[in-house]
Amino acid sequence: MQPLKQHRGIVCPLDRANVDTDAIIPKQFLKRIERAGFGQFLFYDWRFTDDGQPDPSFILNRPQYKNASIILARKNFGCGSSREHAPWALKDYGFQVVIAPTFADIFYNNCFKNGMLPVTLPEEQIDQLFEKSLTTGNYQLTVDLEKQEVRDDTGIRFKFEIDPYRRYCLMEGLDDIGITLQSESKIKQYEEKLPAFYRIHS
Repeated sequence: MQPLKQHRGIVCPLDRANVDTDAIIPKQFLKRIERAGFGQFLFYDWRFTDDGQPDPSFILNRPQYKNASIILARKNFGCGSSREHAPWALKDYGFQVVIAPTFADIFYNNCFKNGMLPVTLPEEQIDQLFEKSLTTGNYQLTVDLEKQEVRDDTGIRFKFEIDPYRRYCLMEGLDDIGITLQSESKIKQYEEKLPAFYRIHS
């Protein structure tokens, strides 16, 4: 997992509340066994018409948001089923940060496990960012995990809270396996004290 200390990118304003995981990655695309390749199906039912053509009315299909890497959304983002494929699809498409007033708990946790940063801001600050992103061409934000703030080039500077341990893991690029491997020497020392038939490495 790549360390994430600071990210600057174009903002895609997805002005919808209660975006569920089935909308993020529909169930018919969950047959893949690897994490890669889900980005092409992100928001599939919204991005494409019934005949498979890109829907020009959907925000992500507009040219100015083609290279967006930050999603701005409304409350309860990531609700619905617990599928981990939702952050997989977002990250595979190119998103690194999701900003919303609230998140569904499981989706929020899954973001951290997959190297994505979910940022929670008050609704009035979210409203300001929506206004900026919808009226400013190529609107970009810097999300600074070290300083725990979201800022732009016009003077906006919003602080956000994050669990210190999750912040540490993202900044160091550590997933659950990486965290375990930090204690590899202690694990080996423990194994060496076990009878031979108990040892993982005999």
